[in-house]
Amino acid sequence: MDTNLPISAHPRVVIIGCGFGGLRLAKALRKAPVQVVVIDRNNYHNFQPLLYQVATGALEADSIAYPIRKIFSGQANFFYRMADVQRVDPARNTLTTNVGDIRYDYLVLATGSLTNFFGLESIERNAMQIKSIPNALNLRSYIFQNFEKALLTDDPAAKQALLNIVVVGGGPTGVEISGSLAEMRKHVLPKDYPELDLSAMQIFLVEAGPELLGSMSPASQADAKRYMEELGVAVRLNTPINKYEDGKAYYSDTEFIPTENLVWAAGVNGAEVPGLPAEVVARNKRIVVNPWNQVQGQPNIFAIGDVANMVTADMPRGLPMLAPVAQQQAEHLAANLQRLMRGETPRDFVYNNKGSMAIVSRNKAVVDLPKNVHFNGFFGWLTWLFVHLMTLVGFRNKVVALVDWAFSYFSSDQALRLIIRPFNRKDMKDDPGKASAEHRTATPEYTATPPAIQAPA
Repeated sequence: MDTNLPISAHPRVVIIGCGFGGLRLAKALRKAPVQVVVIDRNNYHNFQPLLYQVATGALEADSIAYPIRKIFSGQANFFYRMADVQRVDPARNTLTTNVGDIRYDYLVLATGSLTNFFGLESIERNAMQIKSIPNALNLRSYIFQNFEKALLTDDPAAKQALLNIVVVGGGPTGVEISGSLAEMRKHVLPKDYPELDLSAMQIFLVEAGPELLGSMSPASQADAKRYMEELGVAVRLNTPINKYEDGKAYYSDTEFIPTENLVWAAGVNGAEVPGLPAEVVARNKRIVVNPWNQVQGQPNIFAIGDVANMVTADMPRGLPMLAPVAQQQAEHLAANLQRLMRGETPRDFVYNNKGSMAIVSRNKAVVDLPKNVHFNGFFGWLTWLFVHLMTLVGFRNKVVALVDWAFSYFSSDQALRLIIRPFNRKDMKDDPGKASAEHRTATPEYTATPPAIQAPA
């Protein structure tokens, strides 16, 4: 039943997911009198904030991933199983996975988030996304494949659609990948594709709301928009994309942007686990928890990070879906689990907001700190680099990332423009079963429509 997990005299804490929250919780329990079991479909921890750099060739995938077993090497109470969790059975204290059932005494959901397509089926079916390393590698291959196709076509409309890139979503991910693409258009692509007229390549950053970086300060929002425009990115605010098909990203019933490259970064949902009562799942598929991350009505099930919907007086819509929240909740829950085992009352979680930041391009970033402290530009860029470098897991990854960043900065180049795993959207159309919840990034091959007809002003 327990997939060969050893029997222990200590309570078993099963953690689903080894993202920021799951990783920090498992480490925080290293000296606790418990058996720690981590379940994840991947055998590595993925540093999601840098996925966009994998997608644009600035970093290789193994620079932002680190083997789970290596992370916990030497932690005697740690066990890992590579598996997909299919269902939780609270009545039996059991998880059903694709490799067998796993019993738990305490269960922690640290499953993170999935892309939210807001019920827009054509976008879910056709757009590229960037939530996992396979997503990032697919996106990188696909963009460069389209440049290769652009070299081979004499049709101006088809060529324009192959060159255009539309990024939907003005949050940190959308801003960061748009800025990186603009840098690539300026410094990298002219060297590789001198035969293409790259002045015709358009990068659109499309946001349904009135501002970029909606969760940050007005100063950061204004700086980000100014930086985007300086880089030549066409920013479209108050412009929801409601359909994407036939190589057209529609922002009204008749108006569209012609593109074969649509990147969806417009929102996320919690990655819920089937089997919990419907009343504990909020509308954004996050799990309702109390002030100590206990799932409503479930005495031995907890949720942390993006999947946890913890409502406070200051944040009635729930704490933000950010890595620092997950990490702080993990540390707090580790202490609370031990209090529960001792028969003590758990303590409420209080989020310590240390600020937020977003990078736009080289020497351009925005940083918000508590007490309305804001700065930008080169100092903000250095701050972003330092924080992300220190947060990467593994000394090797830190060194590799630093060397790659230094090379890119001083040479204005990116060496990883490789199509190692060609991506074909048509394959996904022919076999919809290939599209999993995590890797559904397929779009069929389309014939583009002339851009001059209905492109935005």
